[in-house]
Amino acid sequence: MAEPHHPQAGQQPSGITPGGASRTPAQLSAGVVGVVFLLVGIGGFIPGLTTDYDQLSFAGHDSMAMLLGLFMVSVLHNIVHLLFGIIGLALARTPRSARNYLVAGGVIYLVLWIYGLVVDHDSAANFVPVNTADNWLHLGLGVAMIALGVATAGTTRKLGPAAPDSRR
Repeated sequence: MAEPHHPQAGQQPSGITPGGASRTPAQLSAGVVGVVFLLVGIGGFIPGLTTDYDQLSFAGHDSMAMLLGLFMVSVLHNIVHLLFGIIGLALARTPRSARNYLVAGGVIYLVLWIYGLVVDHDSAANFVPVNTADNWLHLGLGVAMIALGVATAGTTRKLGPAAPDSRR
């Protein structure tokens, strides 16, 4: 008769990977994407990284601040990046939620790409705000996030230090 499995000290039976433990490719990908979004969100509030910082507005097409001199940003846009980063880090805790974050986030960015293609960049409807560089970035992010989510969907092998062999 097989003995019931009892988690060893430090293991979490809920499927949540504790800090410092090995992670699946989906978890690692979601964590990296989350950190990048956090850095971009923070960067949008740093003069020098954001040109015309004095023209940063809360939202709308009249915000002339440009992250790295290329991408239109506003306070709202930066907050969205920060929230996307926080959500990515939170959902990187389990393989399933990490994959869901990558795929759903990718879909959201593809919708934002389509929005950027159809909205008049000089109208009040451009509340995010977006420009041509943002559109290309949103397309790339959407495709990359979905690809990461799909590519890691069946992968449950954890990355990191190998677990000690318990068959001794």
